[in-house]
Amino acid sequence: MTKILIAEDDVALAKALELKFQHEGFETDHAVDGAEAEVKLRAGGADLLILDLVMPKADGFDVLEMMKKEGMKVPTIVASNLSQVEDKERAMKLGAVDFFIKSDIAISDLVDRVKNIVKP
Repeated sequence: MTKILIAEDDVALAKALELKFQHEGFETDHAVDGAEAEVKLRAGGADLLILDLVMPKADGFDVLEMMKKEGMKVPTIVASNLSQVEDKERAMKLGAVDFFIKSDIAISDLVDRVKNIVKP
């Protein structure tokens, strides 16, 4: 079963994503900040990461930089409220495979994007 790690400090949004992905046949895990996401990524087991950029302790860019430095090949979709082109370019340069503005996407569209990357 494909396991998705959701690194999101908005607990309500993370729970909604978890429920939707579980309903679609995915296994999920949740990290409330960047530091916890790094610990869970190092422990292994995540097949895909949905990563918020603005989080406490370590932001999404810190997580992407750690993954690149340590050679982690977990496909990462960045979910952000940051809409600057520079933020998207930086995230993609650090290895993200997709980037979207949270307020601009329905959860069902996100599920479709994930399914295009990994199969449940």
